[in-house]
Amino acid sequence: MTYENLLVAEENGIIIVTVNRPQALNALNAGTFSDLKQLFGTDIAGRKDIKGVIITGAGEKAFIAGADISEFLKLDVASAAQLSKRGHDIFLLIERFHKPVVAAVNGFALGGGCELAMACHLRIAGEKAKFGQPEVNLGIIPGYGGSQRLIQYIGKTKAMELLLTADMIGAEDALRLGLVNHVVPAGQEVAKATEIIEKIATKGPVAIQKTIAAVNAFFELGGQAGFDFEVTAFGDTAGTEDFKEGASAFLEKRKPEFKGN
Repeated sequence: MTYENLLVAEENGIIIVTVNRPQALNALNAGTFSDLKQLFGTDIAGRKDIKGVIITGAGEKAFIAGADISEFLKLDVASAAQLSKRGHDIFLLIERFHKPVVAAVNGFALGGGCELAMACHLRIAGEKAKFGQPEVNLGIIPGYGGSQRLIQYIGKTKAMELLLTADMIGAEDALRLGLVNHVVPAGQEVAKATEIIEKIATKGPVAIQKTIAAVNAFFELGGQAGFDFEVTAFGDTAGTEDFKEGASAFLEKRKPEFKGN
């Protein structure tokens, strides 16, 4: 696997992805989006043997400090919509990934960087992390799902304020609002993300996959359709060997040995 702007390593079954454009504070450009699409859409798309994925940024200043604005200056109405749609599609690959994807936010997560973090299933923030959607400062709006996912995590009232004012919030405020799961000392973001993925990896793999899909269904389908999805997914998991093993282990007071089927 060769990428233009990503460093990809595998450690004990965990894929660690580092957005590697420190000279540009890891700003998302066309090449980085192509790399993310290649990684999540092809290279690890079908892998059941991995435990999860961690996404972080190179250097100490930024997770991802936004999009590469120099590329935006070339856009017209049609090409801007196409750019936004491509970003949505790639971030949906991450949001719908069958294994947990954790953002290890080690600095600025602004604009597209905040949107990428929100597309991950969980977010770990270093104590120096900053979050924001500053697009209105440029006379534009978020284009990679920011206006939609931010509401899901922190509610309409506060999301509207942050989107309209372009204010940044720190790690502790992000935790209080529900944008991140944990705040850790600077430099410990990947370690905490690894700890969580290792814990999740002890659970039933099919159940984890179905849980991710069911939670996403609430937002993607909504209403009764989300509940219907859960009913079907519950039935599917009840028919697995993992369920038989998990239930037997519970009754026998032992640790289950899940096989992922």
